[in-house]
Amino acid sequence: MTGDHYFTAEPTTAARPREVEFTVAGRDYTLASAGGVFSADRLDAGTAVLLRKAELPTADSTGDLLDLGCGFGPISCVLADNAPAATVWAVDVNERARQLTAANAERVGAADRVRVRAPDDVPADLRFTQLWSNPPIRIGKDELHELLRRWLPRLAPDGVAWLVVARHLGGDSLHRWLVDEGWQVERHASQKGFRVLRVGR
Repeated sequence: MTGDHYFTAEPTTAARPREVEFTVAGRDYTLASAGGVFSADRLDAGTAVLLRKAELPTADSTGDLLDLGCGFGPISCVLADNAPAATVWAVDVNERARQLTAANAERVGAADRVRVRAPDDVPADLRFTQLWSNPPIRIGKDELHELLRRWLPRLAPDGVAWLVVARHLGGDSLHRWLVDEGWQVERHASQKGFRVLRVGR
């Protein structure tokens, strides 16, 4: 048996378009979703905890923000909404996810501030003031570590990464690994079995 994963580059699963509704920081969102992308039917529980517990950017936030593994774009849309002076880079290997994120950025009136890209299409010299991710734990530990080693060093000197990881999927061991890699890591919050980690230099 074979099937698509949310980290499949070009999903063959039937799209079956649908809408996902959620509320963050008092604003209601209705975003387009489809089969073959991460958490296609609802806002993922980890993403919900991340957006509830991490420190969202504000109207004063500027620079480039990264949504790593954007899926259909809930984090990107919330970041763009909260930080109208910033540019959001929405990155995903999944082509369908990127198409949905672009459509959803348009829905929330942020199409001009959300840059949707495949990982290799992000300018190499770009540095991010914030990195947000519900990282794809299920790709495997080695692949996850490789992913974070690729993107975390692209934080600006005073940049901050916000990560959410389920405790039962290795949230605490990931915390220890990040510290061993030389990052400053704070367990910012815990809720519903998820750890929200604040990572900086």
